[in-house]
Amino acid sequence: MTALTLKPAAAAGQRADVIVVGVAKGAKGPVVAPGAAVVDEAFGGKLAAVLETLGASGGEGETTKLPAADGLKAPVVLAVGLGGLPEKDEAYDEDALRRAAGVAARALAGTKKAVFALPAENDEAVSAIAEGAALGGYVFDAYKENGEDGKNGKGPLGEAAIAVDKPRDKAVKAALERAVAVAEEVNRSRDLINTPPNDLTPEAFAAVASAAAKEHGIKVQVLDEKALAKGGYGGILGVGAGSDAPPRLVKLAYTHPKAKKSLAFVGKGITYDSGGISLKPAGHNETMKCDMSGAAAVFAAVVSAARLGLEVNVTGWLALAENMPSGTATRPGDVLRMYSGKTVEVLNTDAEGRLVLADALWKASEAKPDAIVDVATLTGAMMMALGSRTFGIMANDDALRTSIHEIAEEVGEASWPMPLPKHLQKGMESPTADIANMGERMGGGLVAGLFLQEFVGEGISWAHLDIAGPAYNESAPYGYTPKGGTGSAVRTLVRLAERTAAGDLG
Repeated sequence: MTALTLKPAAAAGQRADVIVVGVAKGAKGPVVAPGAAVVDEAFGGKLAAVLETLGASGGEGETTKLPAADGLKAPVVLAVGLGGLPEKDEAYDEDALRRAAGVAARALAGTKKAVFALPAENDEAVSAIAEGAALGGYVFDAYKENGEDGKNGKGPLGEAAIAVDKPRDKAVKAALERAVAVAEEVNRSRDLINTPPNDLTPEAFAAVASAAAKEHGIKVQVLDEKALAKGGYGGILGVGAGSDAPPRLVKLAYTHPKAKKSLAFVGKGITYDSGGISLKPAGHNETMKCDMSGAAAVFAAVVSAARLGLEVNVTGWLALAENMPSGTATRPGDVLRMYSGKTVEVLNTDAEGRLVLADALWKASEAKPDAIVDVATLTGAMMMALGSRTFGIMANDDALRTSIHEIAEEVGEASWPMPLPKHLQKGMESPTADIANMGERMGGGLVAGLFLQEFVGEGISWAHLDIAGPAYNESAPYGYTPKGGTGSAVRTLVRLAERTAAGDLG
């Protein structure tokens, strides 16, 4: 990952390969943003005019490279658009800074060192710029053929030095340390999502989680297929029955001696989803290695909580299975007895995520945490409703749903609260079992949420994040979001844990 450091703002013109400055879109042309004073002075106060001559407007995501002026020890200046100017006396929006830093870092792939002379006017801005640079500079090249430089292509920006007024200030240093920890774990989740399914089986995922848990003082328990059978985890076993790679249920438990609250995060970890006997049609299989993005997010969030030493107990449950068709696979019409004891008629084996989550949710409920949040690439219906960049939030607790929505927006993850209409429950009635795993087609994302709610323990606040849209970016990179695995929901879960530790969620 791109190394993140702090540098005195007055020294922004010191030796580096590139100096990054921010440019906003003003009413009469581009406006140089705070933080770039040293660079603007080197251009005789005419940096904005030079940029405008080169066609820059300050629009979001825009980049303009130009030779540095005399007096600057970096040979190149990179101006990155911040979008519109903030209101009078207001600071730049944190996510605008995060996106700009991400765009700059990606544009500088292969560069050794860049100074980011962006508006780092407080510790929150420093954290946003650092996160953006680390996330935007992400490169997944583990499977690239070796070239002369060791990899076939450009590696990430080597170092992003963030120019700040007081680099030794405790709050600023803490902001940078937090950004490093969270960004590293988001990028770790991206690596997992991008790993081909022939290498990331449930067993392999469990091994990665176990190694990280040992490194960060997190207690780990892995239930293999024998333990799952003994425990009666019919949902996880049913989904994994058709694969030669057996399923796993992984428990990651981070505890703090001063914690007063507890959270349980549950992640869908389908390491590859063929649809099972209800086989997906051509064109829908190619990205199904990303169907474990929920488990990757939960894993990253628990490790982040441990690294940050948050005063809250956080338990992560990774429900891992591979959904394949074979002579041993679950068939449409089969009935599974879940860990809760409830029976489920499987009408569609491609509605498998809710089956593994149901077992993990009931298991998580046994500890009676203050809240449970599950994360899953659960339904195409949610993508139809909210598109490819926004995840849906459903909950049995209005206050929790509202809090998660506010937190997601705060950290820059687009989300939207969704209802759980009771009338849709009727569609899941089964003449054979307690419930069916399918209901009405219209509102399918909400039906899935209603199904999961049936497996949450009584009296426990619960929320469901359907990240089917934003978990995997099939289009061009934007902001600090790369093509491929995105690490969606990690930052929301981490901020939720921070708020809970601070007592802000009641």
